[in-house]
Amino acid sequence: MTGFKDHFSSASERYAAYRPDYPAALFAWLAGQCAERALAWDCATGSGQAARGLAPHFHRVVATDASGEQIRHAAPHPRVDYRVAPAEASGLADSSVDLVTIAQAAHWFDLARFHAEAARVLKPSGMIALWGYGRMVLPGEMDAPLERFYAETVGPYWPPERALIDDAYRSLDFPFTEIQPPPFSIEVEWTLLRLLDYLSTWSSVKRCRAMPGCDPLPALMAELAPAWGDPEMARRLQWPLFMRVGRR
Repeated sequence: MTGFKDHFSSASERYAAYRPDYPAALFAWLAGQCAERALAWDCATGSGQAARGLAPHFHRVVATDASGEQIRHAAPHPRVDYRVAPAEASGLADSSVDLVTIAQAAHWFDLARFHAEAARVLKPSGMIALWGYGRMVLPGEMDAPLERFYAETVGPYWPPERALIDDAYRSLDFPFTEIQPPPFSIEVEWTLLRLLDYLSTWSSVKRCRAMPGCDPLPALMAELAPAWGDPEMARRLQWPLFMRVGRR
């Protein structure tokens, strides 16, 4: 696990509780691209959001993460086998995997080593898909405070790898035969407090909070509250996904 940058183990329970799930249509489309559906590998699974989305479509899902704490907080599923393993050394057999998925995590990898591992475990017809999402856009006048919060308040606390998310993975090396996916979005209906719970899982917020007397969320809530209205009122929020999808 040399080189593993662990930004999430310290808040694994919050990550499992407050990160959004991915759309069911995404997993149905990915499964439809696969010649076989015996085994999917969800790499850097975190608390298993993507692994559980894949489970209805594959006989078995192996979900790995380098963080044992993340795996400990992952929700169980009868078709998902959770394991602690780095992205670059899955422990899976050669040519055994129909689909490799990486959700909101490829920017942390040693990509050359990971690509070699993915090529090793994929079947000759196997698929690989990596995706992510950036900052959501809030409705109306609420978006400007969130944009300032993202770029200025906690901007200095983002790890440098965050630039790859802002670039929508366009600059990542992707040595596979690429195909163009249809558009997908995460959609949720959240209260203001639920939104702040999600923001508390950002690595930049956690790093800011680690500084003495630094908690940026109350000030953001005070800015958002007048335009949001009743903080218990759920609003519809959306993140478009960006994706790189290819065949071995």
